[in-house]
Amino acid sequence: MMNASLLVELLTEELPPKALPRLGETFAAKIFEGLKARDLLAEDRGFRWFAAPRRIAITVPHVRAAAPAREVTEKIMPVQVALDAEGRPTPALLKKLEAKGIGADAVASFERRPDGKAEALFYTRTEDGAALDAVLAGIVQDAVKALPIPKLMRWGSGDAQFVRPVHKLTMLHGERVVPGRVLDLDSDRVTRGHRFMSRGDIALATAEAYEPTLLAEGKVIPDFAERRADIERQLVATAAEQGASLGEYADLLDEVTALVEHPTVYVGEFEAEFLAVPQECLILTMRANQKYFPLFDAAGKLLNRFLIVSNMRMADASNIITGNQRVVRPRLSDARFFFEQDRKHTLESRLPRLAPVVYHNKLGSQLERVERLERLAARIATRLHGDATAAGRAARLAKADLVTDMVGEFPELQGIMGRYYALNDKEGEVVADAIQSHYQPRFAGDALPAGNVACAVALADKLDALVGFFGIGQLPTGDKDPFGLRRAALGVLRILIETPLPLDLAELIDDAAAGFKPGLLTAAGFEAQLLDFMFERLKNLLRDAGHAVDVIDAVLALRPMRMDLVPAKLDAVRTFRALPEAEALAAANKRIVNILKKVEGELPEPDVALLQEDAEKALFHRVVEVAPLVRSHMANEDYTDALCVLAGLRTAVDTFFDDVMVMAEEPMTRQNRLALLRQLAGLMNQVADLSRLSAS
Repeated sequence: MMNASLLVELLTEELPPKALPRLGETFAAKIFEGLKARDLLAEDRGFRWFAAPRRIAITVPHVRAAAPAREVTEKIMPVQVALDAEGRPTPALLKKLEAKGIGADAVASFERRPDGKAEALFYTRTEDGAALDAVLAGIVQDAVKALPIPKLMRWGSGDAQFVRPVHKLTMLHGERVVPGRVLDLDSDRVTRGHRFMSRGDIALATAEAYEPTLLAEGKVIPDFAERRADIERQLVATAAEQGASLGEYADLLDEVTALVEHPTVYVGEFEAEFLAVPQECLILTMRANQKYFPLFDAAGKLLNRFLIVSNMRMADASNIITGNQRVVRPRLSDARFFFEQDRKHTLESRLPRLAPVVYHNKLGSQLERVERLERLAARIATRLHGDATAAGRAARLAKADLVTDMVGEFPELQGIMGRYYALNDKEGEVVADAIQSHYQPRFAGDALPAGNVACAVALADKLDALVGFFGIGQLPTGDKDPFGLRRAALGVLRILIETPLPLDLAELIDDAAAGFKPGLLTAAGFEAQLLDFMFERLKNLLRDAGHAVDVIDAVLALRPMRMDLVPAKLDAVRTFRALPEAEALAAANKRIVNILKKVEGELPEPDVALLQEDAEKALFHRVVEVAPLVRSHMANEDYTDALCVLAGLRTAVDTFFDDVMVMAEEPMTRQNRLALLRQLAGLMNQVADLSRLSAS
């Protein structure tokens, strides 16, 4: 039985660059799974996946030509149905054996085994293993069907469908072609290399020769990771030669890796006069449209040079460089034109153009939204003792850049261009900065807005969206969140927690809801739904930050509305949980909570005259003793100290439950003991619900 390396390659037209790595990995993983499921791996040494602009492939070492034979045992039927009283096969058994192609003489070899409450006959046979030649095409076809392709296309006169036309199928086991047909193509050993630098069709001698042959004869680096690393090495080295840096480039590097087969980096430049345009515009133009890598000086300022990742390696690259420089100039000229035209009109003068722009058909226009944001931002700034006038002004102008030519061409620049245009209009840096940063944080790990004015506008923007869409019943469902409400909620929480800001979340939601026209927000109970949504996001945020689940549950069980205090409460509960008294107090607290759940009506304050047992008197006096100290620590937000003081109650609490019958038969005594427990629970659960820490 021959073991050898296996190669499968699909040669295609240019594949979608942003999807290429995922296509390559998924294609290879599914083929590997198929081989493993059929026991065709002599050794499980993993696999290598390849993805280049015109190919996806996999190589797997130690693949068998045929899987070994195996014993298969199957249940035939219950003994009482299969055999008559004399132990002879019944007609039912004979009919089943005939259907399965098993001779009647095999009955003697059947094994009788318990099967539930009855006994059944089992048949064991030796089954030939799968032959690679027989199953490989099916495995590849299944892998093709499993690829994450949203839209398929047809080509030629056949029925094959794929994300792009497929021209060749290579399936080699060692030096042998594995026969098979996939996507209307018969397997072969011939592939093709680089469109222009290759020597033509390339016959692969063996599966192991795939990568070195493609590189030497086809001028293709098929391994995505190696090609990416090669490009990055060239970029970093060339930037260093230019005395420059690359800035953020990871996303563009992935995309460019998917566009070239044999990368070479060259330096281009443009006229320095274009640097008068905001550098964000030029950077976006070069990166998004041309896939160039801009260069920056040590201070992060854009230079008039950029790096080109070409798919050609030439001794004289002057034509490549000149051509790319010629192509980028019109783009930069467009950016300069948009910038110059936009500055002729103030942001304030553009506001009427927001009136016909629909924000949402139930929530009105962008201009109506701006009016809500203006009022809400000023209200939030007032709560922060900040400049309400500046916050209102920034919110009023925050969306005006949406109707500028630059943002119309490059939507990614919204907010950024608003800042430039606000400065041009002499609005002041505080207002301008708030206009730019009110979209922040845009994604996980993004920077937060800085300063009370910017935070007020950012919170207003996100809260208006959350309240508005929840108020009309447009909630996120499953993985669908078309209005970005999860991102908005996380943004609100991060701003409140990380800045931090002493604001009440429920009050902020009420402020936002008050800005909508009466009768517009018709979804019943949307405020409670929104709070539930926010706390669920908060739970996930804290879990991702590494906090223990029981600590999170204990703190959030009290539904704290001051998000800025949550970290300190988490730290306090974590410290408390490490104390030797913690588990006993948590268990006692859980017992108290369960007892008080059964109490109907209000309980009075405990009456010292009704205390009978020494243990309940001791607990009462300990509660009276520590209560002022706990209240003082809570008022000063010293939550760790408050919980440490409460830890000192352990002995009194343990003795109380050991010696005192809470549910005494005498009504006044029982009522008084319940009142004492309620007072104790109120004292213990100000920072968090400590019963959530109990393991019992």
